[in-house]
Amino acid sequence: MLSSHKSSAGLKSLLSSWKARKGFHVLRWGLLVPGLLIITILALTLAGCVKQTTDSPTPSPTVETPTPTLSLMDSAKNNNVMILSIEENGDAHLFAYDPAKSKLTRLTSGNWSDITPALSPDGKFIAFASNRSGHWDIYELIIQTGEVKQLTNTPEYDSSPAWSPDMAWIAYETYQNGNLDIAILSLNDASQKPILLTSGSSSNHSPVWSPNGREIAFVSDRSGNSDIWIADLNKTDNRFTDLTNTTQTAETHPAWSPDGSHLAWAASSTTNLSNNGIYVWDEKNPDKAPVWVGDGNWPAWNPRGDAIVTSVDEPNQEMLTAYTLQGQPLLLPTPLPGHLDGLIWPSLTLPGQMPLAYQQAAEQTPPALWEPLITPITGVPAQRWYVVPLPDVQAPYPELHDLVKDSFEALRQRVIQETGWDALASLQNAYVPLTTALDPGLGQDWLYTGRAFAINSLMVNAGWMTVAREDIGAQTYWRLYLRAQNQDGTQGAPIEDPPWDLNARYELDPVTYEAGGKYSSIPAGYWIDFTSLAAAYGWERLPALPNWRNYYAGARFTEFAKTDGLDWNSAMLELYPPEALYTATPVLPPTGTPTKTPIPSSTPAPTRTPYATGTPTLSPTPSNTPTPSNTPLPTDTPPTIIPTFNP
Repeated sequence: MLSSHKSSAGLKSLLSSWKARKGFHVLRWGLLVPGLLIITILALTLAGCVKQTTDSPTPSPTVETPTPTLSLMDSAKNNNVMILSIEENGDAHLFAYDPAKSKLTRLTSGNWSDITPALSPDGKFIAFASNRSGHWDIYELIIQTGEVKQLTNTPEYDSSPAWSPDMAWIAYETYQNGNLDIAILSLNDASQKPILLTSGSSSNHSPVWSPNGREIAFVSDRSGNSDIWIADLNKTDNRFTDLTNTTQTAETHPAWSPDGSHLAWAASSTTNLSNNGIYVWDEKNPDKAPVWVGDGNWPAWNPRGDAIVTSVDEPNQEMLTAYTLQGQPLLLPTPLPGHLDGLIWPSLTLPGQMPLAYQQAAEQTPPALWEPLITPITGVPAQRWYVVPLPDVQAPYPELHDLVKDSFEALRQRVIQETGWDALASLQNAYVPLTTALDPGLGQDWLYTGRAFAINSLMVNAGWMTVAREDIGAQTYWRLYLRAQNQDGTQGAPIEDPPWDLNARYELDPVTYEAGGKYSSIPAGYWIDFTSLAAAYGWERLPALPNWRNYYAGARFTEFAKTDGLDWNSAMLELYPPEALYTATPVLPPTGTPTKTPIPSSTPAPTRTPYATGTPTLSPTPSNTPTPSNTPLPTDTPPTIIPTFNP
């Protein structure tokens, strides 16, 4: 339902204007869909490699990506260019990526973030969200010139723009009254205020406009779970339909196919009854179950509508891949240089001569976020490292490895800058001495190496931290969010993914107990993605233990480690000699007798038996004389302790 009578009237005006166009927007959009062509698919396997940088006075406006591989892509057409929003050094910027050339071209730069790009139907503009003005607003990038124009100017969070087919309107998500809602902005009448499509206490976000112009798909948790909903713009009453209607699965990032016949989204389930990944729904057969295409969490269609590109999560790395609608891989997983904040695969032609704005963006080399400073300490054996104290940090042992402490301090200052408070001043754990026992199952935890820290988990109960569950393969990882101190839109952004309530396992519900908790309602306010920010400084999240569902300490959701490519044993040997890692293993006695075997008393030697007389006998007479034993007497010697090395 609309929030007011005025909003309803605004939508009626919107509908009237569309009808007055006599279907012009549909025809115009249809011109963008290529006709049926017989295209021979070239089977290609191209492996790109990173070029060595040189000191050139005129830097190239392209950035090489690490070893991407292209297969079965139509490299003859200029429609393989993808637009991505990728984080670098904690800020996100727009990039153009051509898989055939294995290059990223930076389109924007600055000490701010540019996210959620959307291409206009005519292919000339990219709408996106940015906080370059201090607040999150909607902007428009002119592709041929690189110029940027601001479309909204409000203190509220505005993001995820979606063009109407006739380019007269933009739908977007906006944070109002404590939650996200969908608004529609007129691009022809600057005096008309945005029209609210949704309202209420639920979270409504990620709108995408159908190419037929009559529907908007979006994500909402109004049913208690994040589902894909469709708003029918032809209706004023009962216009919303829950398309997915799932209870144990959260759906995100809907995307219409270019002709509007299919809708794709990403799904994440709390059970093993369904696959996580990308699903495609056929609007012509609405009762037919959506088809699983492949792994991924942010789908985008190619211009022909016969393939989908998506990001795929690794534990501490995001990859880019593509599938056909039958699930056949087109693009082998390609590492992305940072966290993904938006993805489209449009029919786009970049200018042959890169505009000055793009060249200037390419020249902006991200600076190093920290520099390691070695603290000299005497009395440490050669070839061995040591831990150093963390100033003004409360922890059982406020120390870290000397090679990672500077990264921690730089991250701590960045968290203060982004959140407005010192979230790393009080830690649940930092370095843990080898003589200190952790909880069961954590005998080889990274806290022992001095290369890890655990945030104080009590902040979850205090409402200053929340956690989202992310299943990657058979392992569970977590994404941590910290609440911004300033809730005026100048810090952080609203959360869209539903958090995971670990404490729900204690509600005496067998379902939530077996699942280790449940999805909770999206909290209000502005939050900072700590997991993504920590990754920029080299700190990786750790997986939960396999038994985390019924063992709270095994969730390990607050712990981050800076491994620098080391395994646990190698990291331990930086601090300790090899013999300190040996575990004494007693050798079991040869008998299973649980008590000490008593020493037998000495047996007197037998007397000599005389030889028999020569009188023959019918049968030999057996002797009852015992045979003496040569077995040595056992002693009371303790078992031998043989040191063994536990890897």
